[in-house]
Amino acid sequence: MTDHTPAPPEQHCGLVAVVGAPNAGKSTLVNALVGQKVAIVSPKAQTTRTKLLGVAIEGDAQLLLVDTPGIFEPKRRFDRAMVAAAWGGAEGADVLALVVDAKGGLGSKVTDIVESLKDRPEPRHLILNKVDLADKAKLLLHAERLNAMIPFAETWFVSAQTGDGLPELKRALAKAMPPGPWHYPEDQVSDATERAMAAEVTREQLYLQLHAELPYASAIETEKFAERADGSVEIHQQVLVERPTQRAIVLGKGGTRIREIGARARAELAVLLDRPVHLYLHVKVKPGWDEDRQLYRDIGLDWVE
Repeated sequence: MTDHTPAPPEQHCGLVAVVGAPNAGKSTLVNALVGQKVAIVSPKAQTTRTKLLGVAIEGDAQLLLVDTPGIFEPKRRFDRAMVAAAWGGAEGADVLALVVDAKGGLGSKVTDIVESLKDRPEPRHLILNKVDLADKAKLLLHAERLNAMIPFAETWFVSAQTGDGLPELKRALAKAMPPGPWHYPEDQVSDATERAMAAEVTREQLYLQLHAELPYASAIETEKFAERADGSVEIHQQVLVERPTQRAIVLGKGGTRIREIGARARAELAVLLDRPVHLYLHVKVKPGWDEDRQLYRDIGLDWVE
């Protein structure tokens, strides 16, 4: 008997390295392409500290989107580790996607990154983001100037915030993926563990609720992440800061600030984890936390000299 069962469609899967200067909107773009939040976002630059994988599906293609830290001039070991993670996330990519803040223009941070891409062998896509906020007359000038520096396979004008241009971009990236089996189940959207995601969600609230440089001088250390018998999850985290004065700011008057940070993080985690969350935050002064090798490993950064 002849088998008339149609052959399954050929699958495609590949790595898209999303690189760019700080605050270009890389994490917002990855979240939008995935279709849900997998990377934390704040208006402050350098919110992303390590590479994170978002998994998006378009037709028969699975896009492995590597959200990388913004590339900038490092001043300390922690900065160097973040920049190393950004370039490390681009290794072995099938497509390099350079995201540029079209509103912010083409400063030296952008042009330096473009220069560093000149000898990369991967196909390069230029993504001018935030076009909803940009000066429309300058968009084509930005595109022409960057394409004059190095040839890009495609140039896209998008708004990760509003969704403008994203369907076309996603289809094009899918077409650029090589044949191969999907690396993740269809319902998996990230490679981050729940423990790592919990720390990131709390850190996001530090960026959203604290001002000036304090978020950059802090880190989240997870002491406990355990399921309770009723199916809920119990999480204990330490907010590490460098000085007692910073601890006082994070706590707030009568503990009001840390309670608000905890309440908002808890509410978001309950949605992300799809179960009740019991979140306990403590603020600890730990001078030189950014020289702690174990913390680097916990965050997902390599120790760099």
